[in-house]
Amino acid sequence: MKDTMRVVGLVLLGVFVLIVGLPLVLAAAGIVLQTVGLVFGMAGAIIKVGVMLAVVYLFVMAARTLLKR
Repeated sequence: MKDTMRVVGLVLLGVFVLIVGLPLVLAAAGIVLQTVGLVFGMAGAIIKVGVMLAVVYLFVMAARTLLKR
């Protein structure tokens, strides 16, 4: 009987931890994932701006070379 009550108590404690703790963990993970997503999004935007500037620079240098002739 004592072992049965111990198992029931552990199961109830596990259910309580899942009900209360899981939403907290998921909320914290959501904040972390949102931050990571923001960092990756900013990195992608910076790379796009860099590629655009490189293409514009190539066009300007090509036009400059053609106009020098």
